[in-house]
Amino acid sequence: MKLTLIGGGGVRAVLFTKSLTLKAEQANITKLVLHDTDEEQLALIGRLCAVVIGRSGVPLQLETTTDSLEAIKGADYIVTTVRVGKEPSRYTDEQIALNCGVIGQETTGPAGFSMAVRTIPVLLEYCEMAKRYAPDAWIFNFSNPSGLVTQALRAAGYDRVIGICDTPSHTGLRIAETLGAHPKELYVEWFGLNHLSWMRKAVYKGEDLLERLKNDPALTNRIDEFKMFDPDLLKSLPYLPNEYLYYYYHREKAINNIVKSGMTRGQMIVQNNRDMLAALREIDIERDPDRAIQTYLYYTHKREASYMAIETNAQAKTLPSSGQLGLPDSLGYAGVMLDFVESLQTGERNRIVLSVPNDGSIDGFRDDDVVEVSCTVTKDGVKPVIIGAVQEEMYLLMRNVKLFERLTVQAVRERSVELAVQALTVHPLVGSYSLAKRLFHDYADVYRDILGDWK
Repeated sequence: MKLTLIGGGGVRAVLFTKSLTLKAEQANITKLVLHDTDEEQLALIGRLCAVVIGRSGVPLQLETTTDSLEAIKGADYIVTTVRVGKEPSRYTDEQIALNCGVIGQETTGPAGFSMAVRTIPVLLEYCEMAKRYAPDAWIFNFSNPSGLVTQALRAAGYDRVIGICDTPSHTGLRIAETLGAHPKELYVEWFGLNHLSWMRKAVYKGEDLLERLKNDPALTNRIDEFKMFDPDLLKSLPYLPNEYLYYYYHREKAINNIVKSGMTRGQMIVQNNRDMLAALREIDIERDPDRAIQTYLYYTHKREASYMAIETNAQAKTLPSSGQLGLPDSLGYAGVMLDFVESLQTGERNRIVLSVPNDGSIDGFRDDDVVEVSCTVTKDGVKPVIIGAVQEEMYLLMRNVKLFERLTVQAVRERSVELAVQALTVHPLVGSYSLAKRLFHDYADVYRDILGDWK
């Protein structure tokens, strides 16, 4: 079977490929196609991916192409991970928000809006191509903001699109590691929207450990996804928050830390990726694969070590010694997709957190509202667990953000300035018409070549 990675020239494609080699045979995937519009970077990343596949011993055919039709035609599975405007656009998105006194974070608030309005039209073109040339393909969207983009693709009628994110699964793995539990024996249940969700169960050997977790600061402080939150907040909440809720629960801390640091996450990533690619260009990858992989891993670890460090005013993690780095055996976002594929292929029942239509899961939401929720996946497809009614403060926050998402989708469809400003106005991290208007016009001006004119 053929799997196509749209955005295959991105630096994370190497980790994706490594993850794929761990389960390709179980998922019956025999061909990986990396597609990107940046021919030079695609060739560079493709050579690294070839090394990874060669060392795995897995019979996985690799192709790279800048031809979107060639990439999509006949694909069984398509993963989308694109950044329209490339890495510098992330810094631009974040800085425009900060200039308006609003949190600049690529998936949350106005920066996420900016990324979405550039991304949605591009992915709609890929989905239309898939509908014609790979009509049975499942499409897994990892392009941020994943939930909002998935809502747009679903609303356009592409009903084989699933939103994926590795944050919930990583959190579950970290909890299991901290508790000394086997990950397969720990069931964590999530509900909400992408990057706006809560964990309401953590069941291990029949016992729900949620109360123990959220009321034990010594324990939560050992788990990266929770240690940035005030322990009193965790005790007061009925459920444990997704790490991205830091931007809501500790909004002033986040923005103050970013401003104080003098650097956004986007700036750091732009420089890190530039340094990585420059270093890799100096290496003959085929002749010196060890040096190439070590160089790649050094910059990857450097990137991950500083994850959320700026926003939370935390120390970056210590980097391992150069030359002793290994490709991880964890599955990341590829694992979320591969667990889904495995269920379709083998019938094995998997429990996965996905962004899918609500379909009666969370009370008060429309069936076609895309939510992030624990799902049961079998050979017959995906079914979200029944969550039912949720606490009012969580419900209202989710409804506000979902309204923002739906207005954004409509604004993109109609190319409407009025709807775009409405969308930003209702977002909890903006909450001001005058700010929303300024934000939209600042984004529209800087991205005029991509967005064109809106009315």
